[in-house]
Amino acid sequence: MNYHTETLPSGLRVIALPGESQVVYCGIIVHGGTRNEQPGEEGLAHFCEHLSFKGTRRRTAVQIINAIEGVGGELNAFTQKEDTVYYAAVTRQHLRRALSVLTDIVFHSQYPQAEIEKECEVVCDEIDSYEDSPADLIFDEFENILFEGHPLGHNILGTASQVRSYTHDHVERFAARYYRPDNCVLFVSGGEPLGSLPSLGPVASLVPEAPVALAALEAPVTPAAPAALAALEAPALPAAPAALEAPAAPVAPSAPAPLSSPIVRHRGTHQAHVMLGTRTFPANDPRRWALFLLNNILGGPGMNSRLNLSLRERRALVYTVESQMVTYSDTGLWSVYFGCDPADVNRCLRLVRRELDRLMERPLSPTQLTRAKRQLCGQLAIASENREQFALDMAKVYLHEGRLHSLDYVLEHIEALTADDLWLTARELFAPERLTTLVYD
Repeated sequence: MNYHTETLPSGLRVIALPGESQVVYCGIIVHGGTRNEQPGEEGLAHFCEHLSFKGTRRRTAVQIINAIEGVGGELNAFTQKEDTVYYAAVTRQHLRRALSVLTDIVFHSQYPQAEIEKECEVVCDEIDSYEDSPADLIFDEFENILFEGHPLGHNILGTASQVRSYTHDHVERFAARYYRPDNCVLFVSGGEPLGSLPSLGPVASLVPEAPVALAALEAPVTPAAPAALAALEAPALPAAPAALEAPAAPVAPSAPAPLSSPIVRHRGTHQAHVMLGTRTFPANDPRRWALFLLNNILGGPGMNSRLNLSLRERRALVYTVESQMVTYSDTGLWSVYFGCDPADVNRCLRLVRRELDRLMERPLSPTQLTRAKRQLCGQLAIASENREQFALDMAKVYLHEGRLHSLDYVLEHIEALTADDLWLTARELFAPERLTTLVYD
């Protein structure tokens, strides 16, 4: 695929992929998330994300919203364990406007105290709503249990009391550590090439009036700025501050202590919610490919996943059952989730155990392996047409790995898997003594 990359003088990395669509997805991904919070800062990364929309040196909160939504675009953001993403979807002719707004809110937010006092109540309402959704809450608590004592082991939102304690200085210090051009990637997906700028390479061709637009990402806006640059309304990006300490490298969590019996939380819900799983492999571990395919066989999105067939289709014990894998830079997580009648929890757990044992006892037959590969490869090809998610995935991989993986690259690794690869991975991860179980009843 015809990706273009460039590093601007400030250290900001740019990645772009041309396309014929009239809709362009663009954004900035910051290499700083929940795991980068210091003790006592839990929830601060997410709070900083909220506050970034509340006023900059050049725009009020209302102007930020109207700048994108006023032309029919969408502006959004989300916080994860290892990064924070700000992104927009706009028609091609408004790409310059979107880049202006995104660079403004990421690098020039003011975090006014008056807005902090209002927004903390919004975030506290978000925390309360999450507490009222056990099907969502259990995922966070399960991860907290598996990574207890490590920065990965606290949820993204933090607590209401912590959020209410944060001031302008807290947010500004966090932003100073991580919201730096040399710690971010700007990404663009879509739009037709519109020219070229030799000093910046083909990336510039994706931006209307590329020499002006990309200069605006670097040059400070002053009263003497050229009219074309001033009209762009793009803020300057600060130079990477040498005096600031670089973001600390993440420290891998230590091995989890085995848990011999389920952890039960009595929440008084009509339905029981159950998770079981274990820590797994980091993002660059070659064994992740085998787990990727195993996960799809067990509880992927297909109605023919083994867990769905066993618990829902054959026995009507659940409405939802799924498995998922999450990879971080230095570790990973694999889990199964289902919701059922409280009286059926043990029966469902036995059925899940049966499916795990089947994968541990013997390798897949050649026919089973071929079918599993064909299904996953087809799902990935269809998913690649989701251009918004594709753009977000592109940015994340480039931020953390400094490279990109084409669909062909992924499919080749899946096709190369053997039945023994899956069997050995299943035996390593799915043993009963390795799994932790959490039950909400």
